[in-house]
Amino acid sequence: MHLWLRHETRATERRAPLTPADAAAVISAGHRLTVESSPQRIFGDDEYAQIGAEVAPALSWTEAPENTVVLGLKELPDAPAELAHRHVFFGHAYKGQSGATALLERFRRGGGTLLDVEYLTKGGRRVVAFGYWAGYVGASLAMLHTRGALTGAVQPMERAELDERLRGSAADTGEDERYLVTGSRGRSGSGALDAIAVGGGTSTGWDREETAALDKDALLAHDVLVNCVGVSEPAPPFVTAEDLDRPDRRLRTLSDVTADFTSDLNLLPVNDRETTWAEPVRRLHDGAHGTPPVDIVAIDNLPSLLPREASTTFSADLLPHLLDLPRGTEPWRASREVFEENLARLG
Repeated sequence: MHLWLRHETRATERRAPLTPADAAAVISAGHRLTVESSPQRIFGDDEYAQIGAEVAPALSWTEAPENTVVLGLKELPDAPAELAHRHVFFGHAYKGQSGATALLERFRRGGGTLLDVEYLTKGGRRVVAFGYWAGYVGASLAMLHTRGALTGAVQPMERAELDERLRGSAADTGEDERYLVTGSRGRSGSGALDAIAVGGGTSTGWDREETAALDKDALLAHDVLVNCVGVSEPAPPFVTAEDLDRPDRRLRTLSDVTADFTSDLNLLPVNDRETTWAEPVRRLHDGAHGTPPVDIVAIDNLPSLLPREASTTFSADLLPHLLDLPRGTEPWRASREVFEENLARLG
């Protein structure tokens, strides 16, 4: 197998799906590894070169032999119009998201394959994800904002620095804030609960049972909602515009960890677009009837705030499956089947 680690074109993306330490295991297993040069990746080009990887110019994967497996994280650049390789990354192409049809059309024209990381499953369960760190960062930003400790742009950092900011923010609030985490038993929910605990917040976790029979009064009685629930079929929304107008609402901060805001499966339809690292928080509602304004954090690559920790965890989970890719084991078959099903629906 020839594996090609591409440079991420998104300027704020510093994560890597494969660390230098795990890249060494790929080479030791007899595979060829090419790593594109990247000035923003948390791991330097020299770290990959030292373990025997070939270093190539950024965006040169387009000239790689067609049997090359191109590994990345976020969206591909707009060119080429035809995608001929096998690509492993988060495509966000199966829930009606913005640009989904155009991406699938590029694969159909080029004859390539999208092996979407989100659909690498075994027995129906995902085998690799950034979920824990997405939840951790999403809850952290919501907590810092609610406490008035999040101002301006946010830059990548180490976990120790983030935890210090969370603990420090506790001294700046005289309130007993109430945090609600939906999807609390999943990876993201677990990370969110851990972050809230570090910051000294009071949290409640809801999972399938509680969200299936949604108690809207109880939900709105919390200060902060951290949504870690993603659905594959339409479901009643957690927060609507009418909810924000209620005079008994306490809710004032939303953190949309799931980030399905361009999909019909959005459980927080009060928001329809992302926020950014430059402006991580957006005002949704100015407040009424004496209720506070409502703000939202909706960054679609939350783990990028902690690129080293997030990359290390993700890479360790992905490595054994990457080594199995030539054998086409169950997770890869599952991802390919989802791709082929969605490609067929294009007509």
